[in-house]
Amino acid sequence: MAIGDLREVETGGCEDLYYVDVGLYGTPEYGSVYILDAERPAVVDPGTGANRELIFDAMAEVGIAPEDLAVIAVTHVHLDHAGGAGYLARECENATVTVHERGARHLADPERLVAGTKQVVGARWQHYADPLPIDEERLTVVTDGDVVDLGDHELRVHHAPGHAPHQVVYHDPTNDAVFTADAAGIYAPSRDEVQPTSPPVNFDLEQVLADVETIRDIDPETLLYGHFGPAPTADRLDEYAETIEAWVESIRAARERLDDDDAVADHFVERADTADLWGEEQSELETRLNVDGVLVYLDQREE
Repeated sequence: MAIGDLREVETGGCEDLYYVDVGLYGTPEYGSVYILDAERPAVVDPGTGANRELIFDAMAEVGIAPEDLAVIAVTHVHLDHAGGAGYLARECENATVTVHERGARHLADPERLVAGTKQVVGARWQHYADPLPIDEERLTVVTDGDVVDLGDHELRVHHAPGHAPHQVVYHDPTNDAVFTADAAGIYAPSRDEVQPTSPPVNFDLEQVLADVETIRDIDPETLLYGHFGPAPTADRLDEYAETIEAWVESIRAARERLDDDDAVADHFVERADTADLWGEEQSELETRLNVDGVLVYLDQREE
């Protein structure tokens, strides 16, 4: 799938559902934005905002006019998922932005979020657009157990704070599908495998495993990954639980035998096998970010 491509989700019994490759970090098959052509249409996770025209083009191809978009559903306020929400809200004047209660203030005033993101992503900030603040009256604040009404579809909200305290996953029972955010890892469709995601500073292994159980209890037929695309659930939740536990243990063990944390990160960058998926630069940056998140988590456990 190439950057800008729009595809219909045909996994399981899904209908009225599409996804577009927005070329996150200039990388194909890394960032997917979903469009649900419901009675009250929705966009789920509008990306960084840098490639927002790809979303508008995809909406037009699906047949959704900007004034008809009803909901911009944000799974969490990390800017690779939510940075485009303000741009979409500006053009889609009748849409409200749905966000967990712990993330709403960052969409209303993104200054601190931007500063923190720049510190974490470093050189990758070039792939972001400066987010636009969203008027508070345009925000629909949700928490665990809430339901977003889309007419012939609905999004049931499940809090999933292992990746970030403001993260939710949305269950669309009509499609028997869950928008997983980062709660079920990074799906690489070309390999049909799940990669770990553990960025600083809120990664929490125990809560990530609890989030996997949350999705398992929903028991959806389809997982809709923000990174990247749809996949049948099958045994992928088991795979991710095993993968993320092994990832954390490997970093803990490496830290015990290596001189310092920089050496730990170098160790995993040298052994990363994802360059064929995302390119050398993205593979290195992603690996370092995920190692750093685990190291922060290990430090917090020792406190």
